[in-house]
Amino acid sequence: MKTLYLVSCVAQKREAGAQAQDLYLSAWFRKARRYVESKRATWRILSAKYGVLEPASLVEPYEQTLSKMSTIERREWARRVLMDLRPLVVEGDTVIFLAGSRYRESLVPALREMAVHVEVPMEGLQIGRQLQWLDRVVS
Repeated sequence: MKTLYLVSCVAQKREAGAQAQDLYLSAWFRKARRYVESKRATWRILSAKYGVLEPASLVEPYEQTLSKMSTIERREWARRVLMDLRPLVVEGDTVIFLAGSRYRESLVPALREMAVHVEVPMEGLQIGRQLQWLDRVVS
């Protein structure tokens, strides 16, 4: 059984292409990255444009967000993401989301149908509380 961390992308990005792990600049993303790296676990970035990104993937900056997509567009995004996740997780594995509800809404039920254990440690926390939580767990 293995654990996969999924960290959502953020709006604040570099102006030039970079590795995905370095493209996103917000304090939240930097802290979430430090947290998952401290776990020495496999992690991926959930990108509104690119889907599932390996941290070392080279990507260009973009302006796309799930919050501006329709429900149908978000469901299609989730379908593509699930196709990318299928080789990474199997029954009995754990997926830990560091991502908002729009990223999780279609993914969590589908992963649970695959008998994948899902955890959302910051569920229900506003951004300020998420930053505090990340500060506590990354000390």
